[in-house]
Amino acid sequence: MFQIDIVEKCKQNDRKAQMQLYNQYCNGMYSVAKRFVKHDAEAEDVVQDAFIKAFTKLHQYNAEVTFGAWLKRIVVNTSIDALKSKKQRLVELDDVHLKVVDTGDDDKWLADDAVSIDEIKEAINQLSDKYKYVVMLFLIEGYDHQEISEILNISEVASRTQLYRGKLQLQKLLKQKQNGTGY
Repeated sequence: MFQIDIVEKCKQNDRKAQMQLYNQYCNGMYSVAKRFVKHDAEAEDVVQDAFIKAFTKLHQYNAEVTFGAWLKRIVVNTSIDALKSKKQRLVELDDVHLKVVDTGDDDKWLADDAVSIDEIKEAINQLSDKYKYVVMLFLIEGYDHQEISEILNISEVASRTQLYRGKLQLQKLLKQKQNGTGY
């Protein structure tokens, strides 16, 4: 059965199709949620809430993007909402290599080779929320500024500005750490 057929059946409230779609995407969406929230149970709650929202708003899905991409955006938004409501810190990133990330043009995110991944993760967690969310969405989730602006309900200019400022803060924090002055 093609994915679009499953989605159409879900739109008609077919519980079997909904379960099939849930089973197909739940593990991947759990991984996305887990990158944002700290605890397994919170990530599970986020995924459940996101699926409820997705099934409720399924009539709005128009296949301009894949269902997985559409659902991922809902999971990211639900994760951010959960964090905002509880004012919790973002979870540390697992096995993400952030030494050099090419952001296009001549704008690169560089970290000294002496800086560990754990130090980079710790520095990201030190950023203020408005910078942290944009940095996470851009570097980790791979969203572009248009998508970030839609997710966070900010302008693309604000997304670019917050990313730039977050990058500067991140580099400053890493430099302080490298020089032994701490965060």
